[in-house]
Amino acid sequence: MKGYLVLESGEIFAGRWHGDPGRVPGRAGEVVFNTSHGGYEEIATDPSYFSQIMVMTAPQMGNYGVDKACWESRRLWIDGFVATEIQRSRRDAGWEQRLLDAGIPVLSGLDTRKIVLGLRDSGTPWGALVAASGPDEAMVKARELIQEKKAGEKDWAHAVARRELEVRAGRAAGGPRVAILDFGCKENTLRELERECSEVAVFPGRAPERAIRDWNPSGIMLSNGPGDPADVREATETVRALLGWKPVFGICMGHQILARALGASTYKLKFGHRGGNHPVRDDLTGRVYVTSQNHGYAVKADTLPSSARVTHVNLNDDTVEGIECAAKKCFSVQYHPESHPGPRDARLLFDYFLNGL
Repeated sequence: MKGYLVLESGEIFAGRWHGDPGRVPGRAGEVVFNTSHGGYEEIATDPSYFSQIMVMTAPQMGNYGVDKACWESRRLWIDGFVATEIQRSRRDAGWEQRLLDAGIPVLSGLDTRKIVLGLRDSGTPWGALVAASGPDEAMVKARELIQEKKAGEKDWAHAVARRELEVRAGRAAGGPRVAILDFGCKENTLRELERECSEVAVFPGRAPERAIRDWNPSGIMLSNGPGDPADVREATETVRALLGWKPVFGICMGHQILARALGASTYKLKFGHRGGNHPVRDDLTGRVYVTSQNHGYAVKADTLPSSARVTHVNLNDDTVEGIECAAKKCFSVQYHPESHPGPRDARLLFDYFLNGL
């Protein structure tokens, strides 16, 4: 059966629908593109990709198999996967099967280059993946799915975050104790902390200030997560109340929440930054390196308070990639120093944070 990617604007792209439409029905989400050449399992299991249909710019996906050890959370979060070619042979169809088993629509055999150029020109749209007998039926199905999806919960960070406190033992007996506010935390962030900490506590994103103070960490991390930071409830006020008490390090959504807690504003990027090849100038360490990124929003530099400064800049478009406020003992980056997938150049920021505790 034919499959279609339908954008809210009315654009439609035909391709090959994978699997049985009865078992894998259509889904809607934000249609975004990712420039990574691999890491499809890490991408699909990153909670920051919640409610997004992923269009991969690299033409071949699934071609090195699957391994659950690569997963960045307990499940797959994307609402669709699109690539020019997806491995399906007698030797291996593991990635296709993993997506279908999770009920995630898969579409191949379409012009992903044309789709990506359109997304760059027009911005990130809502869209849907549907199986249909023709374009007219696809449009009807897609409109219904998109309307239903847009009417759902807007606090995406809460949708993917833990609901209960989780405490993990670290491997460094004399190391610091770090508390994390979870907005969709990736496993590799926890691995990085566990390596150097004696204990790591992962709190729900809506955990009250008092719960974190009672645990009395050496430092606090604000995790990555999906969606618009303006829609994240309670966390900004909680972080504002904690600033100046213990050192704070924010990543991605955590960076945006920290900026808003300092009084800054955030805005939606035209098509976002998603991939493993984004160059950043880091004034904290005096280096330029390539980063792994996944975000659709950014911090407005001119809304930061005078006590804060921009420390990291995206060398593709000059957007804010990091901030610091020494008076409040906090800093943050927009990208993913924990990588997975992507380059490991920025991993030194974990040391920068932990050495200051």
